[in-house]
Amino acid sequence: MQTDRPVNLNLFKMSWPLAAITSITHRITGVVLFVGVAFGLYALDLALSSPAGFDEAAVLIQQPLARFILFGLLLALVYHFVAGVKHLLLDFHMGDSLEAARIGAVVVIVATIVITAVLGALLW
Repeated sequence: MQTDRPVNLNLFKMSWPLAAITSITHRITGVVLFVGVAFGLYALDLALSSPAGFDEAAVLIQQPLARFILFGLLLALVYHFVAGVKHLLLDFHMGDSLEAARIGAVVVIVATIVITAVLGALLW
């Protein structure tokens, strides 16, 4: 038995590669989108209930907190989609080397920022 193995693994002191961080963030954005569906369904139910409900939903969407939530959901959706495409490419063994994983992680982050900025500018 080896005695030089670590006894206490502190995940906060470990240095994580960027590809690992983007992969973990992909999973987190999936959970955020799952929880965010509740907000979307509430707004949709409110908008489809009646003409007065539609007006109330329009007022709700104009609130700063609601816009912040929508922008966060948009950011999570774009990130999850772009990272999902990267993971699909990995399934076909494209970009599975160490250097390609680093480049792919940077591409995911940059593409998310650019796409979210463009969509945010178009929506607001």
